[in-house]
Amino acid sequence: MKNIFKYSIFALTTFFISCKKEEVNTPKVSYDTISKIKVDNRSQITNIFIADLPIQITGTSVLIHPIGEFSVSDGLRSRIENTSYSDGENFRISNYSEFEISGLMTNIKFQQIGQDSLTSLTDRPIAIQRISFLKSIADKTKKQLLIYVLEDMDSNKDRKIDSNDIKNLYVSDVDGKNLIKLSADLHELIDWNIIDAQNRLYFRTIEDINKNGAFDKDDKIHYNYV
Repeated sequence: MKNIFKYSIFALTTFFISCKKEEVNTPKVSYDTISKIKVDNRSQITNIFIADLPIQITGTSVLIHPIGEFSVSDGLRSRIENTSYSDGENFRISNYSEFEISGLMTNIKFQQIGQDSLTSLTDRPIAIQRISFLKSIADKTKKQLLIYVLEDMDSNKDRKIDSNDIKNLYVSDVDGKNLIKLSADLHELIDWNIIDAQNRLYFRTIEDINKNGAFDKDDKIHYNYV
């Protein structure tokens, strides 16, 4: 799973125009002492953490608890104090469709069915956008894996980790163990897919080679597979 094949081309054609608009000409990187800045979202303001109801992906023996974070301002505190049970939608962290969880999650707790203990995906500040269960790989190889699209650093140095930072690709076992980063540091994830016939995960990233802080047509696209 750690062996990654890579090759690169310069995105000098209209090919890159087909990439997501929000990923083009959007400043996502600040190179000013980027390695010296450490951000913990929880230390910036007073927050509350909320867990969704657990999710069991079909065919697995693990419960997944999405964890999210809300800033506690006067307005939110008032909303919480006056919220009734019928307003539970206000506290939704994630959405689950078949074999995929999406939302704004700051962590994941995992629980083996039949046990009470919980384990965390990570102890580092992250922002998880999407989690995908590789169902076709599980059916063929019996390996149950999760793929994560997430932000793991404050790349634009606005003192928070969110969707305005660089997207990364991670993989772990279905119980959250053996979490591995697949995309390179400071490479923005474009997209990924699975080729069942080869048992491979292919993904594309873009590198800001001109160091202008944005990902655009003058940068380099990398092709990778695991």
